[in-house]
Amino acid sequence: MAKVTRDDVARLAGTSTAVVSYVINNGPRPVAPATRERVLAAIKELGYRPDRVAQAMASRRTDLIGMIVPDARQPFFGEMAHAVEQAAAERGKMVLVGNSDYRTEREVHYLRAFLGMRVSGLILVSQGMSEQAASEIEAWDARVVLLHERPEAIDDVAVVTDDIGGAQLATRHLLEHGHPYVACLGGVPNTPAVGDPVADHVEGWRRAMLEAGRSTEGRLFEAPYNRYDAYQVALKLLAGPDRPPAIFCSTDDQAFGVLRAARELRI
Repeated sequence: MAKVTRDDVARLAGTSTAVVSYVINNGPRPVAPATRERVLAAIKELGYRPDRVAQAMASRRTDLIGMIVPDARQPFFGEMAHAVEQAAAERGKMVLVGNSDYRTEREVHYLRAFLGMRVSGLILVSQGMSEQAASEIEAWDARVVLLHERPEAIDDVAVVTDDIGGAQLATRHLLEHGHPYVACLGGVPNTPAVGDPVADHVEGWRRAMLEAGRSTEGRLFEAPYNRYDAYQVALKLLAGPDRPPAIFCSTDDQAFGVLRAARELRI
């Protein structure tokens, strides 16, 4: 069976192939309603399916949006990816998600792959933009939106959160409930001291404690980011003789681990 082409649609609808293209792509020029209906009827009758690969080659863009996150298993990034996918679907776009696993080489790998697919845009959550990643973006002249953090190596559109201020508010809230102090589950030994969300959360906790005149000495505890290992840390902390009256967690998964440990200990 011969493949139905755009020429076939135009012939049946009594229009030019350019008009068929305008209908399929919703532009760039307007099409009269009656003409649009004829084109859509011809597409349905012939069973025409646009060749997205050919369209991408011609326009040098696709209907794809690339999104790179450190770890989609983490609730924060999972919710973020879902929200982006919903917004993209409303605009006729599809989202490709890659997990960098907090590794520079994986981040660069997905950058090259997505940009090579001629994505129409790229959403990047980078935990510390490398020169290699920044040069890849610059080489492809890509449309990039940075989420969560704005690395110094690149100056594109960014949507960022006030990690220090948010942590400060959360800790202050706990202190205002009358707790004598708030302990903090921070990061791991190799957590960057500057520019990392966890480091910023710890800094916000520290500021709130100091402004309330509370010491932070011995009240910051290292904890892995995944919920199981955080649960193990919390078990020891909550079962010990110096159990803290309140705990601020730097990540959602750490909080899940603490909640599980507290429930197990009947706290």
